[in-house]
Amino acid sequence: MAFQLLQKLRNKHFLSLAGNGIMSVLGMLNMIILYRALPVASIGMWVFFLSILLLVDTFRSGFLTTAFIKFYAGANDARKREVVGSAWFIGGAITGILALINIPAFLFSDWFKNPSVVLFVEWFGIIYIASLPYFIASCVVQAEQRFDQLLCIRFLSQGFFILFVMVMAFTKTANLQNIIYAYLGGAALTSIFTIVMGWSKLANFKDRTTECIKEIFHFGKFSVGTTLSSNLFGTSNTMIINFMLGPAALAVFNLGQRLMEIIEIPLRSFAATGMPELSAAYNEGNRPKVIDTMKRYAGLITMALLPACIGAVILADVAIHIIGGEKYINSEAANIMRLYMTFALLYPLDRFFALTLDVIHQPKINFIKVLIMLAGSVIASVSGIYLTGSIYGVAIAGVVPTLIGVGIGYWGLNRFQPFSILSVFTTGYAEAVNLARVWWGKLMVHKAQ
Repeated sequence: MAFQLLQKLRNKHFLSLAGNGIMSVLGMLNMIILYRALPVASIGMWVFFLSILLLVDTFRSGFLTTAFIKFYAGANDARKREVVGSAWFIGGAITGILALINIPAFLFSDWFKNPSVVLFVEWFGIIYIASLPYFIASCVVQAEQRFDQLLCIRFLSQGFFILFVMVMAFTKTANLQNIIYAYLGGAALTSIFTIVMGWSKLANFKDRTTECIKEIFHFGKFSVGTTLSSNLFGTSNTMIINFMLGPAALAVFNLGQRLMEIIEIPLRSFAATGMPELSAAYNEGNRPKVIDTMKRYAGLITMALLPACIGAVILADVAIHIIGGEKYINSEAANIMRLYMTFALLYPLDRFFALTLDVIHQPKINFIKVLIMLAGSVIASVSGIYLTGSIYGVAIAGVVPTLIGVGIGYWGLNRFQPFSILSVFTTGYAEAVNLARVWWGKLMVHKAQ
């Protein structure tokens, strides 16, 4: 019985889901502490800082993550060492370039009038250097489908940070500067851990080759554009709100979006486990299997998210009170949450359409699609603020890029192998019913014993 339970807990889907779940729970706990420890304007500045930091980091993660998994998974040992060494070279080069850019930006930081921008300029270079080893390690363990190790890396990176934040909250020393020290410390300690454990495979740097570097680069130049443009959605909203409505409005808007993690947890988890399965079907030359796999994942996740979205809409006020505290009860945060949850059921379609386009070697379609989505998002958000004069305009505008993404993604995949969008939902419903029957049957057998 214990062995069977252990086997189930070591299932790659469970470990991937657990990893994302733990990150989200820790992130939520961290946000609860920060929203209570810092003033509203300071929270807005931290949100802006973190959003821009993660956006710029996309140059590295977008270039390497998908390309690394594609060339590493299923390769022989020599090829794996070559891919790791080449990834270290590209990752180090990108990090070095960003750090060099940081030097003149830091020297002229007094020229920037916005305090959020000054904060970013002062710190982004050293944070990227500190996080490089654990980023490479994350790519390696994900490609090896060692989701237990990925869970450990994610837990440590977030765990160190939240531990430092909790200490500052209890000692009444929480301020923006100390929060950044905590973030940097968490990244550095996690990187040291992955180097000591050998997960980052730093020794394979010597195995890099020019040919492999070129392979990863040519694949990554499209995937980085897609990932960068995708991340620009949230960041563009952050910048638009910060500069048009101020950091206090940004803090409220960010709070309203926090429970979108309910959607992101299964999306990230099943995207991580679904990509190898989609790649295997494509490498077999089995086009119907590729689309069937995509429909199964996207449809099943949509069905699973339906009750979560309904519950989130009903209990939005309670959630905002728990996360933000008393000072956000009568703000727009709860309604922002309701608006996003209303059309969040389109997210699985958008995510898995995009993932499948990458798998079938169509990153260029994804890149063009995301640029169109970004343009639509910016135009809709700015127009929304002008029309409503509040963050409601940005929230309502959020449906525009999602609809664009689903439409273009469907067009690209339908050229590869014809199917209907409705079939995604029917497949998901059938899978959900089948899983429910299997679980019910097992439950009845267990009770009978």
